[in-house]
Amino acid sequence: MELELPVPETTQLESIVPILAATHLASSEVRRLTDTQKQTILNRLSVVLLENIPQILTENQKDLLRMHQSDPKYDRLLLSEKRIHDLAQSLRDVALLPDPSGQVVLEKNLDNGLIIKKMLVPMGVVGVIYESRPNVTIDVTSLCLRSGNAVVLRGGSDAFDTNSFLIKLIHGVLQENNLSTACVTLLPTDRVFVKELLTATRYVDIIIPRGSESLIQFVRQNSLVPTIETGAGVCHTYVQTEANLLKARDIVVNAKVSRPSVCNALDTVLVDKAIAEDFLPMLCEDFKKYNVAVFADEKSFETLHENGFENLQIAQESDFGREFLDFKCSVKVVSGIDEALNHIRKYSSRHSEAIISENSVLCDLFVAEVDAAAVYTNASTRFTDGGAFGLGAEIGISTQKLHARGPFALEKLVTEKWIVQGDGQVRW
Repeated sequence: MELELPVPETTQLESIVPILAATHLASSEVRRLTDTQKQTILNRLSVVLLENIPQILTENQKDLLRMHQSDPKYDRLLLSEKRIHDLAQSLRDVALLPDPSGQVVLEKNLDNGLIIKKMLVPMGVVGVIYESRPNVTIDVTSLCLRSGNAVVLRGGSDAFDTNSFLIKLIHGVLQENNLSTACVTLLPTDRVFVKELLTATRYVDIIIPRGSESLIQFVRQNSLVPTIETGAGVCHTYVQTEANLLKARDIVVNAKVSRPSVCNALDTVLVDKAIAEDFLPMLCEDFKKYNVAVFADEKSFETLHENGFENLQIAQESDFGREFLDFKCSVKVVSGIDEALNHIRKYSSRHSEAIISENSVLCDLFVAEVDAAAVYTNASTRFTDGGAFGLGAEIGISTQKLHARGPFALEKLVTEKWIVQGDGQVRW
């Protein structure tokens, strides 16, 4: 497939309304695709990604060179050969999932002879605003096409070269299948157009922001288009008195260091006072290995300091409820599960929370009391992910309660339509 790289963006564009109108028109093409056609498109795109690994990495390197490696967003921006293989596998996984659109979820015959059906149908046009995550370009495209939706993508300038090339690959596959390239649209990164997108109620059916807390709040406050909030992750792990300490150490370390730049990474460790002097020293070796900076309350500071841990500061109030997105975390010693629950209630972003304990009664209490999209017992919060949950991929982790909560994936990219079949019935 011969591909032409996009011309660098220009500020001459006065409005994105014609672009949005074209995608709105093209949404009917996606809606009419058969199940087999959707699978064919996603499987072909999987092959095309693998065929173009060298060029994808070249374009990604252009973006990476504009960002300092110390920036927490650097890891999100980075594509490696393995990550591209994972994206290709995700496309194949999504292709195998059942298409949620067209399913009849309710049917009944009324006494007056009317036949009432409730059917799941595509949203129409899904708009996604995201930062520094070129993988989102592929994930969102796969989920939207599989569920019968067109998509408008507004990626950040940080990932402009990578996203532009990925969109060229996607457009090539669409053209191979006689579809308009407007089915998947990448908008200019100029900020002046964001509000135009957020108010395009005639052309866009839903907006999903994925990125920093400031981005999410901006979208919430300015969007006239219905919004699904994929919130920041301030994730706690509570190590309760009856925890298996070896298990707890492995979980805490994994949740913090395996990929600290993502929203399901651990931010705060809560440790029961009764086991703090035994458990906290167990973290020192691994935290030193990964150069984890710890912001500790007075009790945990004293214990860690006595055990030779040096990358240590006294925690300020602002260090709790903080999404670090880096090799950093806060630690607090608590007097029991009630204090742990109160702390989480105060500082949680309602994303992912975990308890480590062999006491099943307290685990059940924690699950019942914690208000979060995902609540764990004896496992790392790093599993909060559409792929890890068997959903193929995700657009983001929804931390709100209406329509969708948790991994926002294929089955949530549909809405309902009531179909009423009659034979001349009227109502006076």
